Amino acid sequence: MKVLVTGFEPFGGEKINPSLEAVKMLPEEISGAEIVKASIPVVFGKSIKKLDELIEKEKPQVVICVGQAGGRFELSIERVAINIDDARIPDNDGNQPIDEKIFEDGENAYFASLPIKAMVEEMRAGSVPSAVSNTAGTYVCNNIMYGLLYLADKKYKGIRGGFIHVPFIPEQVITRANTPYMSLQQISRGLELAIKATVENKEDIKVSHGKIC
Repeated sequence: MKVLVTGFEPFGGEKINPSLEAVKMLPEEISGAEIVKASIPVVFGKSIKKLDELIEKEKPQVVICVGQAGGRFELSIERVAINIDDARIPDNDGNQPIDEKIFEDGENAYFASLPIKAMVEEMRAGSVPSAVSNTAGTYVCNNIMYGLLYLADKKYKGIRGGFIHVPFIPEQVITRANTPYMSLQQISRGLELAIKATVENKEDIKVSHGKIC
Protein backbone atom coordinates (compact mmCIF):
# COMPACT_ATOMS: atom_id res chain seq x y z
CA MET A 1 0.00 0.00 0.00
CA LYS A 2 1.11 3.55 -0.72
CA VAL A 3 -0.08 6.54 1.34
CA LEU A 4 0.35 10.08 0.01
CA VAL A 5 0.53 12.65 2.82
CA THR A 6 0.60 16.37 2.05
CA GLY A 7 1.28 19.45 4.16
CA PHE A 8 0.81 23.14 3.37
CA GLU A 9 3.43 25.85 2.95
CA PRO A 10 3.31 28.81 5.40
CA PHE A 11 0.53 31.37 4.93
CA GLY A 12 -1.08 34.39 6.56
CA GLY A 13 2.25 35.97 7.47
CA GLU A 14 3.55 32.89 9.31
CA LYS A 15 7.15 31.77 8.75
CA ILE A 16 6.38 28.10 9.34
CA ASN A 17 3.47 25.75 8.84
CA PRO A 18 3.43 22.86 11.33
CA SER A 19 1.43 20.70 8.93
CA LEU A 20 4.30 20.51 6.45
CA GLU A 21 7.03 20.24 9.08
CA ALA A 22 5.21 17.39 10.85
CA VAL A 23 4.66 15.56 7.55
CA LYS A 24 8.38 15.84 6.78
CA MET A 25 9.15 14.08 10.07
CA LEU A 26 7.04 11.00 9.26
CA PRO A 27 8.86 7.70 8.73
CA GLU A 28 9.17 6.27 5.24
CA GLU A 29 7.01 3.28 6.19
CA ILE A 30 4.08 2.86 8.59
CA SER A 31 2.48 -0.55 9.24
CA GLY A 32 3.99 -1.83 6.02
CA ALA A 33 2.69 1.05 3.90
CA GLU A 34 5.02 3.26 1.87
CA ILE A 35 4.70 6.92 2.87
CA VAL A 36 5.06 9.59 0.18
CA LYS A 37 5.35 13.16 1.49
CA ALA A 38 4.67 16.36 -0.44
CA SER A 39 4.16 20.12 -0.07
CA ILE A 40 1.02 21.85 -1.35
CA PRO A 41 0.63 25.60 -2.09
CA VAL A 42 -1.87 27.63 -0.06
CA VAL A 43 -3.62 28.81 -3.20
CA PHE A 44 -7.21 28.15 -4.23
CA GLY A 45 -7.31 25.90 -7.28
CA LYS A 46 -3.54 25.43 -7.50
CA SER A 47 -3.67 23.22 -4.42
CA ILE A 48 -6.08 20.83 -6.14
CA LYS A 49 -4.11 20.87 -9.39
CA LYS A 50 -0.92 19.99 -7.52
CA LEU A 51 -2.69 17.21 -5.64
CA ASP A 52 -4.09 15.83 -8.91
CA GLU A 53 -0.57 15.74 -10.37
CA LEU A 54 0.77 13.95 -7.30
CA ILE A 55 -1.97 11.32 -7.36
CA GLU A 56 -1.43 10.75 -11.09
CA LYS A 57 2.30 10.30 -10.52
CA GLU A 58 2.34 8.28 -7.28
CA LYS A 59 -0.88 6.26 -7.68
CA PRO A 60 -1.53 5.96 -3.92
CA GLN A 61 -4.32 3.94 -2.35
CA VAL A 62 -4.76 6.48 0.45
CA VAL A 63 -4.36 10.28 0.44
CA ILE A 64 -4.27 12.31 3.65
CA CYS A 65 -3.95 16.09 3.44
CA VAL A 66 -2.82 17.99 6.53
CA GLY A 67 -3.26 21.66 7.37
CA GLN A 68 -2.91 24.18 10.21
CA ALA A 69 -5.86 25.22 12.35
CA GLY A 70 -4.48 27.80 14.76
CA GLY A 71 -6.57 27.98 17.92
CA ARG A 72 -7.45 24.28 18.07
CA PHE A 73 -5.73 22.33 20.83
CA GLU A 74 -6.01 18.87 19.26
CA LEU A 75 -5.48 17.06 16.00
CA SER A 76 -8.83 17.29 14.21
CA ILE A 77 -9.90 14.55 11.84
CA GLU A 78 -12.29 16.23 9.41
CA ARG A 79 -15.52 14.43 8.60
CA VAL A 80 -16.85 16.55 5.72
CA ALA A 81 -15.82 19.07 3.05
CA ILE A 82 -18.31 21.49 1.47
CA ASN A 83 -18.48 22.86 -2.07
CA ILE A 84 -17.72 26.48 -1.22
CA ASP A 85 -14.77 28.84 -1.11
CA ASP A 86 -15.29 31.77 1.26
CA ALA A 87 -11.91 33.25 2.19
CA ARG A 88 -11.53 35.45 5.26
CA ILE A 89 -7.99 36.37 4.13
CA PRO A 90 -6.27 36.21 0.72
CA ASP A 91 -4.35 33.07 -0.22
CA ASN A 92 -0.64 33.15 -1.04
CA ASP A 93 -1.37 34.40 -4.57
CA GLY A 94 -3.66 37.15 -3.34
CA ASN A 95 -6.90 35.41 -4.29
CA GLN A 96 -9.89 35.88 -1.99
CA PRO A 97 -12.93 34.06 -3.41
CA ILE A 98 -16.22 34.72 -1.64
CA ASP A 99 -19.17 32.33 -1.83
CA GLU A 100 -17.83 30.54 -4.91
CA LYS A 101 -18.36 26.87 -5.75
CA ILE A 102 -15.22 24.76 -5.96
CA PHE A 103 -16.61 22.53 -8.73
CA GLU A 104 -19.89 23.27 -10.53
CA ASP A 105 -20.48 19.55 -11.15
CA GLY A 106 -19.54 18.47 -7.64
CA GLU A 107 -21.81 17.41 -4.80
CA ASN A 108 -22.76 19.96 -2.14
CA ALA A 109 -20.50 18.04 0.25
CA TYR A 110 -18.27 14.98 0.36
CA PHE A 111 -17.52 12.88 3.43
CA ALA A 112 -14.04 11.61 4.25
CA SER A 113 -13.49 7.98 3.29
CA LEU A 114 -11.01 7.39 6.09
CA PRO A 115 -11.73 5.49 9.34
CA ILE A 116 -11.98 8.79 11.21
CA LYS A 117 -13.07 7.39 14.57
CA ALA A 118 -10.48 4.63 14.52
CA MET A 119 -7.87 7.31 13.83
CA VAL A 120 -9.01 9.35 16.83
CA GLU A 121 -9.02 6.29 19.09
CA GLU A 122 -5.50 5.32 17.94
CA MET A 123 -4.15 8.81 18.65
CA ARG A 124 -5.80 9.06 22.04
CA ALA A 125 -4.39 5.65 22.97
CA GLY A 126 -0.99 7.11 22.09
CA SER A 127 -1.61 10.13 24.37
CA VAL A 128 -2.12 12.57 21.49
CA PRO A 129 -5.14 14.90 21.90
CA SER A 130 -7.48 14.34 18.97
CA ALA A 131 -11.13 14.57 17.93
CA VAL A 132 -13.52 14.28 15.03
CA SER A 133 -14.27 17.70 13.52
CA ASN A 134 -17.37 18.52 11.52
CA THR A 135 -16.05 21.62 9.79
CA ALA A 136 -12.92 22.04 7.69
CA GLY A 137 -13.66 25.75 7.32
CA THR A 138 -14.05 27.52 3.97
CA TYR A 139 -10.39 28.36 3.25
CA VAL A 140 -7.79 26.36 1.29
CA CYS A 141 -7.93 23.44 3.75
CA ASN A 142 -11.57 22.79 2.87
CA ASN A 143 -10.75 23.55 -0.76
CA ILE A 144 -8.17 20.78 -1.00
CA MET A 145 -10.19 18.29 1.05
CA TYR A 146 -13.17 18.85 -1.21
CA GLY A 147 -10.91 18.66 -4.27
CA LEU A 148 -9.41 15.38 -3.09
CA LEU A 149 -12.79 13.77 -2.52
CA TYR A 150 -14.10 15.18 -5.80
CA LEU A 151 -11.13 13.61 -7.62
CA ALA A 152 -11.74 10.32 -5.81
CA ASP A 153 -15.37 10.42 -6.94
CA LYS A 154 -14.82 11.53 -10.53
CA LYS A 155 -11.34 10.36 -11.55
CA TYR A 156 -9.53 8.10 -9.10
CA LYS A 157 -12.12 5.53 -8.08
CA GLY A 158 -11.22 3.49 -5.03
CA ILE A 159 -8.85 5.97 -3.40
CA ARG A 160 -9.55 6.63 0.28
CA GLY A 161 -8.95 10.17 1.42
CA GLY A 162 -9.46 12.83 4.03
CA PHE A 163 -8.00 15.74 5.94
CA ILE A 164 -6.36 16.39 9.32
CA HIS A 165 -6.02 19.80 10.98
CA VAL A 166 -3.14 20.36 13.40
CA PRO A 167 -2.58 23.05 16.06
CA PHE A 168 0.02 25.80 16.27
CA ILE A 169 3.50 24.85 17.52
CA PRO A 170 5.17 26.73 20.44
CA GLU A 171 7.12 29.28 18.36
CA GLN A 172 3.88 30.45 16.73
CA VAL A 173 2.18 31.45 19.99
CA ILE A 174 4.92 33.50 21.68
CA THR A 175 2.85 36.66 21.24
CA ARG A 176 -0.56 34.93 21.27
CA ALA A 177 -1.65 34.74 24.90
CA ASN A 178 -3.80 31.79 25.95
CA THR A 179 -3.57 30.15 22.52
CA PRO A 180 -3.34 26.33 22.40
CA TYR A 181 -0.29 24.69 20.88
CA MET A 182 1.39 21.32 20.55
CA SER A 183 4.98 20.28 19.99
CA LEU A 184 5.98 19.41 16.44
CA GLN A 185 7.11 15.99 17.64
CA GLN A 186 3.72 15.21 19.16
CA ILE A 187 1.90 16.41 16.06
CA SER A 188 4.03 14.17 13.85
CA ARG A 189 3.51 11.26 16.23
CA GLY A 190 -0.24 11.85 16.03
CA LEU A 191 -0.12 11.80 12.23
CA GLU A 192 1.84 8.56 12.32
CA LEU A 193 -0.78 6.97 14.57
CA ALA A 194 -3.59 8.25 12.37
CA ILE A 195 -1.94 6.73 9.30
CA LYS A 196 -1.42 3.47 11.19
CA ALA A 197 -5.15 3.32 11.97
CA THR A 198 -5.99 4.05 8.35
CA VAL A 199 -3.76 1.29 7.04
CA GLU A 200 -5.06 -1.23 9.57
CA ASN A 201 -8.79 -0.36 9.34
CA LYS A 202 -10.57 -0.56 6.01
CA GLU A 203 -13.86 0.02 7.82
CA ASP A 204 -14.39 2.51 10.64
CA ILE A 205 -15.28 1.56 14.17
CA LYS A 206 -18.66 2.47 15.70
CA VAL A 207 -18.01 4.64 18.75
CA SER A 208 -19.48 7.98 19.76
CA HIS A 209 -17.53 11.09 18.80
CA GLY A 210 -20.54 13.30 18.20
CA LYS A 211 -21.06 16.85 19.47
CA ILE A 212 -24.19 18.46 20.90
CA CYS A 213 -23.52 21.75 19.14
